[in-house]
Amino acid sequence: MPIRPSDLPSQLAGGRLAPIYVVHGEEALLALEAAQLIRDAARQAGFAEREVLTVEPGFKWAELAAAGQAISLFAEQKLIELRIPTGKPGTEGGEALQQYAAGAPAENVLLVQLPKLEKLQLQSKWFSALEAQGVAVACPAVGRNELPSWIAERLARQQQRLSPDAMEFLVARVEGNLLAAKQEIDKLALLHPAGELDLAALTEAVANVARYDVWGLGDALLAGDAGRLARMLDGLKGEGEAPHLVLWAMADEVRALLRVGLGRSQGQNLQQLYRENRVWGDKQRRYPAALDRLKASQLKAALGHAAEIDRAVKGVGPGDPWEELLKLGMRLMPTR
Repeated sequence: MPIRPSDLPSQLAGGRLAPIYVVHGEEALLALEAAQLIRDAARQAGFAEREVLTVEPGFKWAELAAAGQAISLFAEQKLIELRIPTGKPGTEGGEALQQYAAGAPAENVLLVQLPKLEKLQLQSKWFSALEAQGVAVACPAVGRNELPSWIAERLARQQQRLSPDAMEFLVARVEGNLLAAKQEIDKLALLHPAGELDLAALTEAVANVARYDVWGLGDALLAGDAGRLARMLDGLKGEGEAPHLVLWAMADEVRALLRVGLGRSQGQNLQQLYRENRVWGDKQRRYPAALDRLKASQLKAALGHAAEIDRAVKGVGPGDPWEELLKLGMRLMPTR
């Protein structure tokens, strides 16, 4: 049975490493961390040499057997990393993996790195052979429902926790991007002591780290502050920020404004609309004035403009993306 990445440290702490480790799954951050834990444990256990094999066009599967049999002049124990980016070793590769598993040398540790595998691959003879002789670590995607507990577990390691509203804010900010979640958690360890952190502390931590943050663009749009928006866009461009991320942040705010505005006009509960559209904290106080200023037709036209900018960013449409982003912001500013 495969183990979870969170179970791997205790497995490695047993003192005796398995001859084979298989790390697979679609969550890249968890897979990278699991592989690094295995490397670190192997190094501490005396596996001083490391050999990396990547299965790509032209790869000879005999190299795997040779790596397992080769005797190094510098180290008696070796870590062999076998990376299969496609997750499909083919007929020859499958046989080679089964043969290696059948006679896995005790002086080596084989780390096999794979992407997300389909059911047919998980039931294959080669995968079953590797799992039978070693440890399989499954790294599935961390979905919206699992994200709060994942964040809480990481924060607990640094003796921190989030208040409920702070957790909601962070989950909404990093959903779908586990690397961003990790970076935010690491920031909190540097900027705040142990204990519970509220929403104010969380937003302050974000503001203290970045000179310009794409998430601040939404605040400038809500406030109708043309000067601030222009300065932020110029700063983000100068810092090398990706224009597609800037576009996503601006369009996301426009979509939220449109949905909340339409719901408000239909008499729906405003707090419920805020929750459904991930409008948190102090931003809720600024929304009514922005909605009074902006018409639904303006917001719909802005989303159409955003679609045109998206084509420009991808190189299949006319215009300079940064100039168009500024125009998009300006069309949502108060008229004078």
